[in-house]
Amino acid sequence: MIQVRTAEDRGRTDWGWLDSRHTFSFGEYYDPAHMGFGTLRVINDDRVTAGAGFGTHGHRDMEILSYVLEGALEHKDSSGGGGVIRPGEIQFMRAGSGVTHSEYNHSRVEPVHFLQIWIVPDTRSLKPAYGQSTFDREAARRGFVRLASRDGGNGTIAVHQDVELSVTMLAPGEKRELPLRPGRQAWVHVARGSVAVNGTVLREGDGAAISAEENLTFLGESGAEVLVFDLA
Repeated sequence: MIQVRTAEDRGRTDWGWLDSRHTFSFGEYYDPAHMGFGTLRVINDDRVTAGAGFGTHGHRDMEILSYVLEGALEHKDSSGGGGVIRPGEIQFMRAGSGVTHSEYNHSRVEPVHFLQIWIVPDTRSLKPAYGQSTFDREAARRGFVRLASRDGGNGTIAVHQDVELSVTMLAPGEKRELPLRPGRQAWVHVARGSVAVNGTVLREGDGAAISAEENLTFLGESGAEVLVFDLA
């Protein structure tokens, strides 16, 4: 079963310097029908103007991932973590028992476009942590590349939850298969382009909740960059 959440149906926050589209309820956008999917709580599609960003603020008990599509994002937090990420990298902050942080567009000239992803951990009050890693974009053009997982194996970001996050990039007409283990469900988010998943076409910004499917077949409609969350 595939249930589509279209880009147009998402919530929106527009503060001038920030244009954010919310797949699930977030901040002042509240929709009781869209509070997350399993342990996946937030996917915010954020565009921040040059030199602007989120001032220091606090979080707790959340695994937070940032995935940059264009530009560069600068991060600093109270756990001592900090860095700049660009396309081909993923950033992680464990809010755990409590952390304050800031995120800014690293450029004074160009905007930054990134996805902010929150996953509910399986344990509360964990020690805050920070990490970032690169991934092989060329490998993602040939198949699925894991970005985050529970065990942190093969260079993935380790998250405190039974979830695997993968990325793939498909040219028009390219086909790719991804099996789902029994009892698993998936959320697919199209970061760029368009793709058909088991015959259902998803366009940029669309998401889909997938359950009771043994296999996912991806067919590129246009050049597509797709994130897949494999969830318990």
